[in-house]
Amino acid sequence: MSGHSKWATIKHKKGALDAKRGKIFTRLIKEIVIAARSGGSPESNSRLRTAITAAKAGSMPAENIKRAIMRGTGEIEGGQIDEVTFEGYGPGGAAVLVNCATDNRNRTVSEIRHAFSKNGGNLGEPGSVAWMFERKSQVVIEKEKATEDQLMELALDAGADDVRDMGDSWEVISAPESHATVIEAIHKAGIPTVSAEIAMLPKNLMTVDSKHVAGMLRMLEVLEDHDDVQSVFSNFDYDEDAAGV
Repeated sequence: MSGHSKWATIKHKKGALDAKRGKIFTRLIKEIVIAARSGGSPESNSRLRTAITAAKAGSMPAENIKRAIMRGTGEIEGGQIDEVTFEGYGPGGAAVLVNCATDNRNRTVSEIRHAFSKNGGNLGEPGSVAWMFERKSQVVIEKEKATEDQLMELALDAGADDVRDMGDSWEVISAPESHATVIEAIHKAGIPTVSAEIAMLPKNLMTVDSKHVAGMLRMLEVLEDHDDVQSVFSNFDYDEDAAGV
């Protein structure tokens, strides 16, 4: 299925673990700070509105959200945070997009480049792989929290494009402008979400040769674990039986 892979399932399971560890708070705060630079009103700033919605879904205290907005607008002091996007390829040739938020661009560039090269990948030029992805709203829900029929009806009524079966969870895909409306409809129905973000989803998947699967998974996990990394997207897929993973 276009836009979904076994890596996506692994990533969302890992995201749930990160949320339990509190690591997700750091990423959410950085996104609010960056978004608030364009204006501190969520009504007129759609990126900020989306960031606040994600923070609330992650149970972030209102005071933390308020402070992050004030940092972004310059009302209170805080370190400068820059956005950096990296594009490249992993072992086996699958495309990888890495979005970072950093207070030290040179350090981040060096460390992300090292993460690629050490694990058999290589960085590409800006634009080298971005065209393989499309910007979408992506909401993930544990399967036991909603039935397919229930989720399909309320999500599509709210403007979603599709509800996908990810094995042990559902994935609701929408246009970015429908993100807040879809999340609101899901939460109003009393259905909790594992994650909700504006994601870069692959238009098509690339099945990597079995000998490169372990290295690709290792590289993606190293990137996900980096403190400056906000999100990692890939068109990587693999044959579970052939890979022995």
